[in-house]
Amino acid sequence: MATPEERRGPLVHRAVHHGAALWVAASLIFIAAMAVTQLGWSGPPAYSLSKDVISDLGNTGCGPWPHTTSSRVCSPWHDVFNVGIVLLGLLVILGAILVQSGFPPRRSSAIGRLLLAVGGIGAIGVGLSPENVNLTIHSIFALIAFLIGSLGLVVLGFAMFRDTRWDGYRAYTIVSGLVGLVATFLFAGKVYAGLGQGGMERLIVAPMLLWLIVASIHLLRIPQYAPHTVPT
Repeated sequence: MATPEERRGPLVHRAVHHGAALWVAASLIFIAAMAVTQLGWSGPPAYSLSKDVISDLGNTGCGPWPHTTSSRVCSPWHDVFNVGIVLLGLLVILGAILVQSGFPPRRSSAIGRLLLAVGGIGAIGVGLSPENVNLTIHSIFALIAFLIGSLGLVVLGFAMFRDTRWDGYRAYTIVSGLVGLVATFLFAGKVYAGLGQGGMERLIVAPMLLWLIVASIHLLRIPQYAPHTVPT
């Protein structure tokens, strides 16, 4: 039976470690941005992880939202959230480019990373178009981030087959993407399963953020190779 070292598979280029570090930073920055912005929330009512959607943190106004309801939104530190989600998108895109050799050299792998990058573009659009500024554009970018990003995980999970470097991570990657996809459709259909609209939206986002951290830590543990130099 092969030892773990013998089954490790190909090494990765040093750029993969840089990309993985960017992915970890992307998740941590966005999580911190949400937490900090939530601390600055101006109530009453207090910000609710179940009732209030994530985008409420980036709402640039104070007052009833949506305008046809009695719900009140007031996020004085909205700039922290909006900058945080823009950084999330940028770092996800850069990371998807740099981690190329960390995944199998096949078309499905390239497609999966491309879908993650498109999801990153969606995140940037969400930050640049707060919900109260242009709800239609904001919703389109949010759907791109949710749907395309989750689909990217599913594709990457299948691309990992027959790559020994991803033993034990294939099913986790596919399941993470499927959870995000199912939650996206439930959220779009206003089916919250007792979680509230904010809770269901977090069920879309959380698997992606967690996967970025877990997969990146795994990539950082894979030994790297450097380009060979030609002897003089």
